[in-house]
Amino acid sequence: MSQPLYKSRPDAFDIAPARKDRARVVNEFIHLSEGLSNSYLISTSEGRIVVNTGMGFEGPIRKEIYDSVDPSPTRYIILTQGHVDHVGGVDLFFEDGTEVVAHANNGEHQAYDARLQPFRTARSYFAFAEAIDAAGRDPDMRRLSGAARQSTPTPTRIFEDRDSFRLGDLEVELFWTPGGETRDSLIIWLPQHRICFTGNLFSALFGHIPNLVTIRGDRYRDALEFVASADRVLALEPELLLVGHGGPVEGTALIRSEIERVRDATQYLHDEVVRGMNEQRTVHELMRDIRLPPELEVGEGYGKVSWDVRAIWEHYAGWFYQASTTELYDLSPRAVHGDLAELAGGPGPIAVRARERLESGDAVGALHLAEVALAADDSHREALDVSLGAHRALEGASVNFWETKWLRHRIAELEKKRA
Repeated sequence: MSQPLYKSRPDAFDIAPARKDRARVVNEFIHLSEGLSNSYLISTSEGRIVVNTGMGFEGPIRKEIYDSVDPSPTRYIILTQGHVDHVGGVDLFFEDGTEVVAHANNGEHQAYDARLQPFRTARSYFAFAEAIDAAGRDPDMRRLSGAARQSTPTPTRIFEDRDSFRLGDLEVELFWTPGGETRDSLIIWLPQHRICFTGNLFSALFGHIPNLVTIRGDRYRDALEFVASADRVLALEPELLLVGHGGPVEGTALIRSEIERVRDATQYLHDEVVRGMNEQRTVHELMRDIRLPPELEVGEGYGKVSWDVRAIWEHYAGWFYQASTTELYDLSPRAVHGDLAELAGGPGPIAVRARERLESGDAVGALHLAEVALAADDSHREALDVSLGAHRALEGASVNFWETKWLRHRIAELEKKRA
């Protein structure tokens, strides 16, 4: 392998709903349907297994695709995690005698998602609006939309650490991997074929640093549990990896080298954060200063090194940084921005200083100052221009899905306000 896999797969923004042209043959008994998350059909002599089902509105497309390939009964539906983009189409595939298999924590995770559904929907839409709108324009999706609804399934078969079953001649093993995106994360192992389905254990982009917390708002992932879960996959020595987003990864040596690098990078970040905390360094210092060594370079298309540094810090220490007494109270720092602008002689001088910051290459510093100016006058032309320029500079430099989607969302809002 001449270069890390992520460098040859620039697919950080390739998130789109399931379509017929996004289905492919993996081998003689496995088919893949790419979408907002991957779904797989496994065919056996005694029926079929569906691995994840996507969002509810993707379910009819996937069922039509799978039925055309293998119309036999669905004997098992396996959910590699409880996120809505994995469980949403279960009801369409469920038949008399179908087992819905998941980890024992699946029910709790679905309840957690349901509890925060309005919060999570509002905070996620900026990232997935294009994909959802594309689904609404797809003629096949419109044709089948009457059969679509979002499932909230109850698993019929759960396990704690390991499970296994046989269907026809196919042996299937399941392992809990709590270092994944959710506490019910599992992997599927087909030992006869040395094939491993990892779901989103490695986040949405294989070969990239794991996203230990999502900016839409989610629970923290434990870095050490991720390391242990990666080791669980490595111990199997798979020859083919079928992941939660993107195409198959083939070759024992390639798979091992990619997983080892991501695992070791995560371990390195964890250890450096812990060392910095024990040296009484602040979270922002560590976000600024901790960098991966060249031999552990990984992609940052879905998670980011600096975000993971902060996630590890807060996972251990919580939200009180002990940098300011004001952290303990309910008044936001933004509440005094108007006072600062008034003391500075109005938003104009602050906007000028913000422009100087931006022109010197400090887009984040410029944003801080522009926000102070806009707190005094939210339609101040120069402050809006600086804020727009800062967002555009950051967007132009970003290779991260979440960061880029957020920046584009804010640019659209600022352009509308400026107009």
